[in-house]
Amino acid sequence: MTTAGEMQNFRPPAFPSAPVPSPGGTAPLAGRVVARIGFGAMQLEGGKADRGTATAVLRQAVGAGVNHIDTAQFYGECNALIRAALAPYPDDLVLATKVGAVRDGDGGLVPAQRPHELRAQVEANLAALGVERLGLVNLRRVDAPPGIVAEGDQLVDLDDQLAELTALRDAGKIGGIGLSSVSAQQLDRAAPVGIACVQNLYSVIDRTAEPVLDRCRELGVAWVPFFPLGSAFANRARVTDDPTVTAIAAEIGVTAAQVGLAWLLSHYEGTLLIPGTSDPAHLAENIAAGAVRLPAASITALDQLAAS
Repeated sequence: MTTAGEMQNFRPPAFPSAPVPSPGGTAPLAGRVVARIGFGAMQLEGGKADRGTATAVLRQAVGAGVNHIDTAQFYGECNALIRAALAPYPDDLVLATKVGAVRDGDGGLVPAQRPHELRAQVEANLAALGVERLGLVNLRRVDAPPGIVAEGDQLVDLDDQLAELTALRDAGKIGGIGLSSVSAQQLDRAAPVGIACVQNLYSVIDRTAEPVLDRCRELGVAWVPFFPLGSAFANRARVTDDPTVTAIAAEIGVTAAQVGLAWLLSHYEGTLLIPGTSDPAHLAENIAAGAVRLPAASITALDQLAAS
């Protein structure tokens, strides 16, 4: 018989027990196999969604087959929201975090690149998410804009950073090491330690990082473009405003965002997407992009786009 206390502590299953299709298919990441469409938690930061909506969006994502969530302790409340919504975590869920920055006393983002700072950030992510091991930790380099830029004692050698992350991996605290905002030369330099993925700014209209993607192809490294629909930074174009993208969307009956995401999936089989949103309908649209198949002529037209 179920007691009153047991009923009070009962939590109904948040996720379906039967397997669901992996959005966009699957690809390897840090020794695991994940859906090619994941979820970026940054859009839940800073009160962009109330707690109830954030919980619903996270559970909706996992319930739809998403098993790769990108987060960071310096995103604010994101880790706490993920833990509250999803713990105890599904066995196949890969939690990927990012280190290399922290919030200062005023809430601004500042570099934190020194090895002991990276270790402290890993420990903070572990504690906030309530896990003993992070599936993946991405090292966010801050060598150049956009965003914060290192100076002074924050100009840290990449090898020293990789040595610290490798020690954490050897200790079982992280499953894989990734890089964020790096050059092809930095990827080559880091490759011997075993790099699981690279996160760089990249979209159908901004191919600045194409040389890095080319090296990922050659090395078999997962490619995780951030701002896949164009930059949130001022004076930078958005994919959904591009006339070629919108024309193709109208022609095949999907949204412009879905065209931009589908092109990224078609461009390299190791691409993993982490579009973020705090809106359930937008989340469903992003997930559905995994089923969009662009005609050959559309891919050719999109391939010819470049950032202005």
